[in-house]
Formats: sequence, C-alpha cells, structure tokens
Amino acid sequence: MKYLVVLCDGMADYPVSELGNKTPLETAITQNMDKLAKNSIVGLIKTVDDGLKPGSDVANLSVLGYDPNKCYTGRSPLEAGSIGIDMKDTDVSLRCNLVTLSNEENYEDKTILDYCADDISTEEANILVKFLADKLNNDEFKFYSGVSYRHCLIWNNGTLDIGTLTPPHDITGKHIKNYIPSHSNADKLYSLMKKSYELLKDHPVNLARIEKGLRPANSIWLWGEGVKANLVNFMEKFNVKASMISAVDLLKGIGKFSGMNVVEVEGATGYIDTNFEGKAQAAINEFKNGQDFVYIHVEAPDECGHRHEIENKPKSIGLIDQYILGPVTDYLTETGERFKVLVTPDHATPLSLKTHTNDPVPFFIYDSEKSFNGVEHFNEKTAKATGIFIEKGYKLMDEFISK
Repeated sequence: MKYLVVLCDGMADYPVSELGNKTPLETAITQNMDKLAKNSIVGLIKTVDDGLKPGSDVANLSVLGYDPNKCYTGRSPLEAGSIGIDMKDTDVSLRCNLVTLSNEENYEDKTILDYCADDISTEEANILVKFLADKLNNDEFKFYSGVSYRHCLIWNNGTLDIGTLTPPHDITGKHIKNYIPSHSNADKLYSLMKKSYELLKDHPVNLARIEKGLRPANSIWLWGEGVKANLVNFMEKFNVKASMISAVDLLKGIGKFSGMNVVEVEGATGYIDTNFEGKAQAAINEFKNGQDFVYIHVEAPDECGHRHEIENKPKSIGLIDQYILGPVTDYLTETGERFKVLVTPDHATPLSLKTHTNDPVPFFIYDSEKSFNGVEHFNEKTAKATGIFIEKGYKLMDEFISK
C-alpha cells in the first residue's frame, strides 16, 4: 500500500465577489481532484481546535496525526530544526521575518507594508541576516539564515513569558504601534527590532532593491516563539516509511523531528512560481525508492491568500492539480499496487482576511481498490454537504493509514 498526501496550504476560502461569489477552489480547474473525489470519502475536518492559533504549524501537525495540544511547543523551533540549529532545552527560538516598514522617523509610528519584503530572494536575505549577525550576535542572541524572508533568532536562556508577539502577515498595512511587544521581558526583543531598522535601511542590498523598484527588507519582525520540539517518530506511530516534500523550513522541520526523509527540490520557492513538476517527480522518486508515504506540501495558495491575489489563488490550485496530483496518481495507478490519496488544506486563508482562520476545511480520501459515493466537484460546499465531519483533526491520519 502506498499513501500520498497533497497538502494545499491555505487553499480553503470564503466566496469572493470578484470570482462570482465562489471560492477559489470552486473556480479553479481541478480535473484530477474532481476525478478522484467522485469515488472518495469527502467531508470537512477541523484541523485547529478552538483556543489554538490557526497557524500552519498547528494545522499540519494535526493533519499528520499529532495532537497539537500535547506536542506543540511553538512554530520557530520546528523551523530551527530544519535549518540545522541544535537547540538546547534552555533556548527559546523566534521566527525572524524580514519585512518592509514605512519610513516614519519614530519606529513605533511605522506601518508594515509587506510581511515578506516582496518575497526577497534567499541569496539577498542571507547577506542581510549575516550582516545582522555580525552586528548584533552576542552570548544571549544569535541570528540564523533560513529561506527567503523566513529566518531564526535563538535566545539563550530565554523565556516564553513575553506577552503577545503578532505574526506580521496578520497586520500587513497596519500601524505597528498597537502590536509592539509590551511585556517587560520582551524589551530586548523590541530593541533588536529597532536596531535592525537602523542597520538595514541603507544596506547596499536594500538600496539595490529600491533601485529595481522592489521593496527593501528594512527591518526584522519577531514572532512564533517556542522551545525545543520533540515528536514521536512517524514510522513508529504509523508503521510506514515516510517522506516530506516542501519548500518551507516549517514543514521540513516537522519532517525532520518526526523522522521522515526530508526531500530538497531545486526551484521550490513556496510561491506560485515554485517547481510543481519537480515536487511531483520527487514524490515519484520517493515511492520508487521504497517509501510508503509521501507528504507533498505546497505553500502557494496560502501566500496568494495573504497577498490578496485573487487571480493567482485559483491558478495556484489548478497548478497543483495539473502538475502534482495528476502525474503522481498516474504513476501510482501504473504500478498496479493499491494506493490511497488524501487531499486537503491545512487551514483556510481567506482572500478577504489575508490571514488564517480555524474554520473546518474540506478533505477527500481516495482508495484505488474501493469506491464511495463522493462528489462531482471537490470544494468547501460539496464537502460540507456530505455531512461527514471530523472534529479532531489529528484523528484523520488514523483513518487514512491502514494499520
């Protein structure tokens, strides 16, 4: 038995007036999803319990069969593990976004113009983060480079008692005054953010970006704090040899901590320009090499939701359908071996909100040797209409994998 999961990050949405009051999933060209969904178990799943933040960390852990209420220690530690940081038990890790702030004189009067600095390239970002490390690293704080705008700060002997640190994608376009860390234990973190602006605003990398008409990465923004992560090995939990394919450090970290084979795909960007075909081929190669379970995470729909890219969100879903789901299921069919496919978002990222919600999301499970009364077109409405609802998201993987 082979198991394929295609995780379409942030795919679920609300009806959009510009799309004829339909969701991006309703308007996307999804021939392969619909073909499978006709003979699948289709329903809704709540991947994020009420009371938990609807981040991709919590939601993907849930889809993978881990109860976030028991195992979640924060977002950044998962990313830290992915980029090879060996955290101590006394360390606190924080996600360090490179963002674009407006140019008011006082830092607190600025606005977050872009949570990802025009999706800054990894090469440019590494130069900036190394520059910050040279200037600001000490016995207490150390900066580490990640991918694109996503980086990491390790706080030696840090504390989680720091109040609320708001994700920058939740406050894009807003004045930061109301979102500055107010807890006294976070004073040092806020000081680093202010210092980063003074160091980065005139850096040659940013001056060159401005000349090209791109937004500068002129500040860091800290959030996603947590302590060292520990996950039960996926093989021990489900008795399958598993692989993780993703462009983002968060999912690579989850894969690493759960003992999966983490696959690097050249040209995987986390956006709509990602190497869809490369991800599909990587999955096929993993199956050929004897892996039982492959989890393909695609960030593109989520990024389109955050950026309010109305045309690109359904386009990104269609690209996943055409260039990932189709080729990989074709390969699995040709092998003649029984296989199952799970397609679902981790959470919704509505275009109207530009951030995540904890609404239940649609899923389907296809079994090559069984037939179910599914739906003609896979989307939020048809999934809800089946009446199938999994309240505890982490229980879905038990249903998917035949023990």
